[in-house]
Amino acid sequence: MKRNIKKVAVIGSGIMGSGIACHFANIGVEVILLDIAPNELTESEIKKGLTLESKLVRNRLVNDHLATALKSKPSPIYHQSFASRISTGNTTDDMAKIASCDWIIEVVVERLDIKKSVFEQIEKYRKPGTLITSNTSGIPIHFMSEGRTEDFQKHFCGTHFFNPARYLKLFEIIPGPQTSTEVLDFLNGYGEKFLGKTSVVAKDTPAFIGNRIGIFGIMSLFHQVKELGLTIEEVDKLTGPVIGRPKSATFRTVDVVGLDTLVHVANGIYENCKKDEVLELFKLPDFINKMMENKWLGSKTNQGFYKKEGKEILSLDLNTLEYRAAKKSSFSTLELTKTIDKPIDRFKVLITGKDKAGEFYRKNFASMFTYCSNRIPEITDAFYKIDDAMKAGFGWENGPFEIWDAIGVQKGIEMMQAEGFQPASWVTEMIASGNTTFYSVKEGATYFYNIDKKQTEKIPGQDAFIILNNIRESKKVWNNSESIITDLGDGIINLEFTSKMNSIGAGVLQGINKAIDMAEKGYEGLVIGNQGTNFSVGANLAMIFMLAVEQEYDELNMAIKMFQDTMMRCRYSSIPVIAAPHGMTLGGGCELTMHSDRAVAAAETYIGLVEFGVGVIPGGGGSKEMALRASDLFRKNDVELNVLQEYFLTVGMAKVATSAYEAFDIGVLQKGRDIVVVNKDRQIATAKQVALQMANQGYTQPVRRNDIKVLGKQALGMFLVGTDQMVAGQFISEHDQKIANKLAYVMAGGDLSEPNLVSEQYLLDLEREAFLSLCTERKTLERIQFMLTKGKPLRN
Repeated sequence: MKRNIKKVAVIGSGIMGSGIACHFANIGVEVILLDIAPNELTESEIKKGLTLESKLVRNRLVNDHLATALKSKPSPIYHQSFASRISTGNTTDDMAKIASCDWIIEVVVERLDIKKSVFEQIEKYRKPGTLITSNTSGIPIHFMSEGRTEDFQKHFCGTHFFNPARYLKLFEIIPGPQTSTEVLDFLNGYGEKFLGKTSVVAKDTPAFIGNRIGIFGIMSLFHQVKELGLTIEEVDKLTGPVIGRPKSATFRTVDVVGLDTLVHVANGIYENCKKDEVLELFKLPDFINKMMENKWLGSKTNQGFYKKEGKEILSLDLNTLEYRAAKKSSFSTLELTKTIDKPIDRFKVLITGKDKAGEFYRKNFASMFTYCSNRIPEITDAFYKIDDAMKAGFGWENGPFEIWDAIGVQKGIEMMQAEGFQPASWVTEMIASGNTTFYSVKEGATYFYNIDKKQTEKIPGQDAFIILNNIRESKKVWNNSESIITDLGDGIINLEFTSKMNSIGAGVLQGINKAIDMAEKGYEGLVIGNQGTNFSVGANLAMIFMLAVEQEYDELNMAIKMFQDTMMRCRYSSIPVIAAPHGMTLGGGCELTMHSDRAVAAAETYIGLVEFGVGVIPGGGGSKEMALRASDLFRKNDVELNVLQEYFLTVGMAKVATSAYEAFDIGVLQKGRDIVVVNKDRQIATAKQVALQMANQGYTQPVRRNDIKVLGKQALGMFLVGTDQMVAGQFISEHDQKIANKLAYVMAGGDLSEPNLVSEQYLLDLEREAFLSLCTERKTLERIQFMLTKGKPLRN
């Protein structure tokens, strides 16, 4: 039976409920969000003469919760207009509305009695065949479905979203005793394809997969921190980006999530997993109990492991439980990994360290490998699901079994034994059978060792994806030190940047030109995309700074011209060029996206022309392109200045869209041309299909534009008056004004006496001249240097 989800009901509008409602609205689904009606009036309601029967009062809780969610940062919604897809109500007056819904999600407080009472109400109104799921993070699914009808139980299971629902990709599906396979298969596919999640089917065990392993990892560190005499800053240094984990690492993450949330899950595991071989580890250390007593819960109470006083960040001394100035930490073991770009390649080095850090990693990984291997088959039958859960739910770049593979399975076992641990018997059986790794790659697909069948098997669900890591070596057709060209098959090639943070320098520009040359000679189309954290943070600032400081202006002029010409080549080649932006797509990365034939953008794309922050204007065609796009929107009898001003302000204020959908508002993505994909894992495959479709429809090289209407002095005068007023009002500095005036000159097409039609090359020449002149300014060089050294913009 084909199942369509047009309308979803979310019962419970707290942080999770509102977040889930927003994410369904993100993907275009109509949502009914319900919560209880309040049982007493607020002072302001009494003053207004409202009663408990007034609709405003009855829906107060749900409306307040949703409003708070929509104002929160980072936003739970891709675009504020999408909130109109959510309607609100209360569970007393509006429960009958769930009859029109295809999926009902319960997100009420974690108490079995309350959940059962909600399910009783749902049963009265839902139509047969409707999906009912619970977002519980730990209550056993079989307890919740007890006493319900056969149809309810067949369509009921757990669907555990991680908070925040928009950003964390893990979607755990936990079947109840009677859940039908059709429902599980549907949810598994829907989570991945529509919600953009990593769907993981888990067993109905306490804390499921993600929290069981994640909380073990954190509790293990809570005990190790004192044993090894480490400070919380040292642990956060060792468990952050250096090993491919989020910047918030361990203790800062607990502060963000809330210590009470962690304690609730840890207590649940301690009370319900009596056969766990390391049960005592889940017992809270004294310092955690003391912090709970003091209500030092983290961000929600303004202090936890860290505390902000004025501008200073203080950290908690776990021995004295007093706050002190945070200390910088350094380890010689970490110094050894500075030249190793990828975290997966660092693990072999980290475990050999002779200092406290080396000891920490050996103990940490030994206990993690042991615990994870012992959880099979208890929490899942396939170890790759543990890796998927940790990557998607906790933001780890690599899961425990991937790390173990990187260290070497045998080496990992030796390390475990040295710490007094033994792996689960299936690991030694795997090695004895001749399989020396957990994973292998064959013909572009990832295989895993199937424990039950005792043989390798393809991980299901990969067919919709192209995984560049799996084909990079076997399908590579060209590379230099900053880029790789890979054959995606069917006549489409992919260009991937490999420079630091995918910045665009000489090597990347050479790669783009080489890829277009190759595609024009022997392929059907080109995709420019990667599967790193970010698409590209922009041009190589260090190179620009060095040339400007040394006053190598001819060389700098040539470098800018090369950048502009390469962007124009993306637009004017004989094959379709598709950009696949995601994550940070700033400056030059944004310019590249705008000059491609089409963009296939991940929903989580943070894109914009940010050059003002470093004291220049967009110089790779971005300023020209904004003038061109404004010109294309000019309509007869419209006030053309207003349109141009919008685009001028987008660049002048260095606006960055916080989702691909917002990028349409600021004009860097275009409706009818660019598309958005919610699941980043599908992005390269989708971009390939778009390139093929354009090629198959008969792609013709576009003709260069010479019909761009510029407004000359009419626009320039308005912009210059505007920047004068901004300086007078102390909204911008004099140097900001200088940059803005240069941009105004370019976007107005110079000081032409009347509106005129010009070519793209005319605007590019103005843009390059303005960029170069700003590079001679001391204050611009100060801004570039500050960004290179501090990683943030300087206002001077």
